Amino acid sequence: MHSESNPFSRQSDIYAQYRPHYPTELYEWIVAACTNTQSAWDCATGNGQAAIGLAPFFDKIEASDISSVQIAQAFQRPNVFYSTRSAEDSGFADSSFDLIVVAQALHWFDYVRFWPEVMRLARPGAFFCAWGYSWLNSIPEVDANIIMPFRKILEPYWAPNNRILWEGYPSNEIALPFFRLNTPNFEIQVEWSLEQLIEYMCTWSAYKNSLSDELAVNALNSAISQVREKVAKDEIFPIRMPLSLVTGRIKDA
Repeated sequence: MHSESNPFSRQSDIYAQYRPHYPTELYEWIVAACTNTQSAWDCATGNGQAAIGLAPFFDKIEASDISSVQIAQAFQRPNVFYSTRSAEDSGFADSSFDLIVVAQALHWFDYVRFWPEVMRLARPGAFFCAWGYSWLNSIPEVDANIIMPFRKILEPYWAPNNRILWEGYPSNEIALPFFRLNTPNFEIQVEWSLEQLIEYMCTWSAYKNSLSDELAVNALNSAISQVREKVAKDEIFPIRMPLSLVTGRIKDA
């Protein structure tokens, strides 16, 4: 994936503000699967959300992204070191990491080049974990009046890569080169107002892609106006976002 085509470089401050955080239980499960916790690579870190989630458990975390704009907005921690690098050609030294993670980005990679890079960078016993979330659900009136209308209107504007995430990262689609482990079920859980939900959905790449289509913009604005008549402005409701995981031992210890 090339930086000039990266949809997450645009409005990266808004992206960082409204993206939900991954559950602590996920990080704890990942760390328990690691044989060592000296060094980790958060590949395609974006705003560093996964990097800072793992920071309490590792001596050092290298967090890289092709977007310097995203890196500029990243959360800071003393043991997290940010750099602008490609997932497929990182430039890190051989056998550098005990853990390699990819949060919300695996479906964008060139797998022919990415997996050899993972194998090169992994230490003996190194663990790999990629995860992503796609659709969300809430209470019935929110699902019916804003989430499902947005999904329908924006369907033509998603990049083809997103299908890989929606299908749960099938091993054959991503050309996974090692044995895939079974994982527990994890999900993001937040409590939001209607305005927070709308702001979040407006960070979707498909939403940004739709803005050049006047018919789509009018339909989205109409959906927003209608849901504001049905859901109180100050009402707080639960949002759930199930995670799809890809995990495995990269190299035997």
